[in-house]
Amino acid sequence: MELNYHALSSLIEAAQESGEPVSALVLRQQARQLEQSEEALYETMRQNYAVMAAAVRFGTAPGVRSASGLSGGDAWRMEQARQSGSDLCGGVFTDAVTRALAVSEWNAAMGRIVAAPTAGSCGILPAAVLSLQAARGLAERDCVLSLFTASAVGMVIANNASISGAQGGCQAECGSAAAMAAAALVELCGGTPKQLGHAVSIALGNVLGLVCDPVAGLVEIPCIHRNAAGVAGALVAAQLALAGIESPIPADEAILAMKRVGDAMPQALRETAEGGLAATPTGRRLHEQVFGSPAPAQPRSCPPPAAPAHKAVRKTPAGIGIL
Repeated sequence: MELNYHALSSLIEAAQESGEPVSALVLRQQARQLEQSEEALYETMRQNYAVMAAAVRFGTAPGVRSASGLSGGDAWRMEQARQSGSDLCGGVFTDAVTRALAVSEWNAAMGRIVAAPTAGSCGILPAAVLSLQAARGLAERDCVLSLFTASAVGMVIANNASISGAQGGCQAECGSAAAMAAAALVELCGGTPKQLGHAVSIALGNVLGLVCDPVAGLVEIPCIHRNAAGVAGALVAAQLALAGIESPIPADEAILAMKRVGDAMPQALRETAEGGLAATPTGRRLHEQVFGSPAPAQPRSCPPPAAPAHKAVRKTPAGIGIL
């Protein structure tokens, strides 16, 4: 059965019919399309996983600082709290938050990372998978294979909505990464393909409307902390789905809803650094601190045009996207 990356439901159906995990189907098809052996393609993904692990290691070290000076050291502080036992949650949660901060701070410090799916959301997927591997002693091969599942989810989102903050807000970056991570976690924990879909829908629904408002236009504030929140959201979504809790909204409809919300966002809330936290007095001061010049003036918000009085508003049937 040829996989269709335009609907998550088709991937779930294919996995249910074959009795195989989504990752096995994706690896097989991608190897055929790229004219590579499955082991060669697996090795490429294994190298990506190694880069993710290295980013955690480097990003957690003391002294990490971005070129702008706006970020650095939070992952190290979280690691110190974990080691001292003063962290609030402990376990996989604290480990994942620490790793998400580490990878994001390493990215801000111009270190080598894997965009998953973007640089701004690079900490979420590795934090989720590496933390579960450490907690449960999972085999590296299983963890690497779960990245194929995460990638398939990312492809469906990209084909139907967006993974770009400039196009759809941070819901399209950190939200997509959280959905990808949730899918990987469900597969690693032995969940069903159907539970994987519920986890994706829950993860996206929980961040619907999240704006992209980088202070000074840099992928640091609040992006780094949103990676920590993103992996927390992935853990929540996966846990709910694995417990048998279902999302009333199918994943494919959640993806289309994310696109509609992103399209409706004002330009100031889509990676322009003209709205949200970037437009606060402190955000504008930090812009001037980094660049030596005042931040651009905040644009006036214009109300949406009113519908003509002589036309009735037509509601689109559920599930039909205006793309």
